[in-house]
Amino acid sequence: MPGTRKLGKKSDSRKAMLRAMVTFLLENGKIETTVTRAKEVQAMTEKYITIGKDKNLASYRKAMSFITKEAVVKKLFDEIGPTYASRNGGYTRITRIGPRRGDAAEMAVIELV
Repeated sequence: MPGTRKLGKKSDSRKAMLRAMVTFLLENGKIETTVTRAKEVQAMTEKYITIGKDKNLASYRKAMSFITKEAVVKKLFDEIGPTYASRNGGYTRITRIGPRRGDAAEMAVIELV
């Protein structure tokens, strides 16, 4: 279930961070972050890719309410959604890349498959 980790933030700043990370992942295809954040972003991204596979006005508006850039929503419905039309899930991959130099937090790369 997405949204169960608190990530050391209040709910409004956590939601803003997740919105920004999901938008950036859908825009660029790959981001580097901590493992726990990557797991949260993975759940939210897969949810919105599933929404992007269904082309109707209600799903477009639902995606617009969460994703912060209109161009990314257009890309989701025009390019990303049709690409994954035959898949039933598993649109993203998390790869662990080792500890961060400053505080030894476990880092990961999350990317679209």
